[in-house]
Amino acid sequence: MEITSSSNIIDISGNIKSINDFAEIKRVIDSVVTQHKNITINIIDSLSITSSVIGYFNKLILKDNINVEMRIGNEQLMHLITDLNLASTFKARKA
Repeated sequence: MEITSSSNIIDISGNIKSINDFAEIKRVIDSVVTQHKNITINIIDSLSITSSVIGYFNKLILKDNINVEMRIGNEQLMHLITDLNLASTFKARKA
């Protein structure tokens, strides 16, 4: 997995699958939200997402009041987010 950020846009490519991926995502997003309260997360091609990342995104939205918009490139992951009833919370849509 690779993660990059530019202003308030975070791009994640590759599969999100390990605790190290979670730690890297958290580190990058934590640094972005110090400057921005509205962020866009582009999950370009991951097939799945770990529960720790889902929990972290929920915390950002529900506790920290960060406006998160997600653009999901993989249809399987979009179906998972929808099945978990998180599409509206994450403002997720197909990229």
